[in-house]
Amino acid sequence: MPRRARVSVGNFVYHCINRSNGRQKIFSTDKDYEHFISLLLEAKDLIDMRILAYCVMPNHWHLLLYPKNENDMGEFMRLVTTTHVRQRRVLTKTVGYGHLYKDAYKSFLVEKDEYLRWVIRYIEQNPLRAGLVKRAEDWKWSSLYVREKESEKKKKLLSNSPIALEKNYLHSVNTIIKKDDLEKIRYSVNKGKPYGSDKWSNYMIEKYDLKSTIRGAGRPKKN
Repeated sequence: MPRRARVSVGNFVYHCINRSNGRQKIFSTDKDYEHFISLLLEAKDLIDMRILAYCVMPNHWHLLLYPKNENDMGEFMRLVTTTHVRQRRVLTKTVGYGHLYKDAYKSFLVEKDEYLRWVIRYIEQNPLRAGLVKRAEDWKWSSLYVREKESEKKKKLLSNSPIALEKNYLHSVNTIIKKDDLEKIRYSVNKGKPYGSDKWSNYMIEKYDLKSTIRGAGRPKKN
């Protein structure tokens, strides 16, 4: 099956996600996570990418990117994923052992208003929903931990969001998102549909000819 074309224009926000092949655990030790995050930092410097949020989970990860120029998002993702696969295979002595990731990464556009706030909350709440921590900010491998607990030097991995988080954000991110709201985000995750108001989403689909990139209808799977 031919790979779906991706829109990769500058000054739009993208939610990117990739999952391991067969849901196998990719990240088991601190070194595993640290290695991946170091690749994010290297690629950020090379591409001058704005990273708004991220969360690295045992078998998948989420990135919220805000590229400056056309094709920056695609180049950034290529650097991160191909370098991660190549270096991990060497480090774990598993060269030739099949695919590390299930498929090419998924990505979709996000509108820069309250919908962006919802996606940041969704990403940073992942470990809490998965039962890995009691407080979302305790998950060390996420942008929330960086903003709340890391040094100013490490905070340089993150860029300022085009929209501010609510003042009670820690309370919000530690309050599980309601099922209906989760389903709306997960629909975009699984179908590749722009996430925003109907008017904005339909405009983006028409402007960038995204109809062929949106997967068929059906209930989204849990992420």
